[in-house]
Amino acid sequence: MEKPHKNFKLVTEKRARVILPNILTLVGVCIGLSSIKFAFDKKFEIAIIAIITAAIIDGLDGRIARLLKSTSKVGKELDSLTDVISFGVAPAFIMYFWSLNTLGRVGWLICLAYVVCVALRLARFNVNSESEPSWKDNFFEGIPSPAGGVLVLTPLVFSLSDFKFLEVNYNLIVPSFFVIISILLISKIPSYSFKKIVVPRRLTIFLLLGVIMYFGILLIYTFNAIVISALIYLLMIPLSYFHFNQLNKSSKKLSTLVDDDEDVL
Repeated sequence: MEKPHKNFKLVTEKRARVILPNILTLVGVCIGLSSIKFAFDKKFEIAIIAIITAAIIDGLDGRIARLLKSTSKVGKELDSLTDVISFGVAPAFIMYFWSLNTLGRVGWLICLAYVVCVALRLARFNVNSESEPSWKDNFFEGIPSPAGGVLVLTPLVFSLSDFKFLEVNYNLIVPSFFVIISILLISKIPSYSFKKIVVPRRLTIFLLLGVIMYFGILLIYTFNAIVISALIYLLMIPLSYFHFNQLNKSSKKLSTLVDDDEDVL
């Protein structure tokens, strides 16, 4: 009798679940690095689209890892290194080639300071993510690095949009944006994480429709949509700050009541 042939597998199914999110992360870093090449060639439109694509991939790889139950310390560290490159180094180079090089050494210093702030923000995130889960997981300390990477590109995106009726002094706006975003990255101002949004089943179809509509608008009116999205995100930061403080006060009151009950018992 012939022995049954065993199916040849390069990797086991368990290993494949671990590798898939990491492959997606590495694709993101390749796209982020490619944006620097596009900016060097003065193809700023493609460079922006590359950063946006890297941001979308960054939002997907972690969710895919959690969905497949394949999160790992290697993936976590790889994701942080990728974020430094795609949303720190790459946007800094893009904006330096486009505008900041006219400021000479000051422009390069601004780029260095921004990249350092991205690295510090990611280091703090890795430390804080090891804490116990709580309602605070719905908020970031400061803005996340992908948001920072997109926001510093906003002046460039604005120059490529259809909002030509507004006169902008880019020599002033670009350095100001870098400084503001760098401060927001390392600040402790709470911002929405959007990672643990619970959508009722009856509203799922409307959420899907909204996402499809948004990406449709993004494809047709790319730069206009990015500018408006960036402005909306900036306006949401004060809202998230007040929401966080309100929840924090409610949490403290609840813990005080629990302590009082325990004392009575």
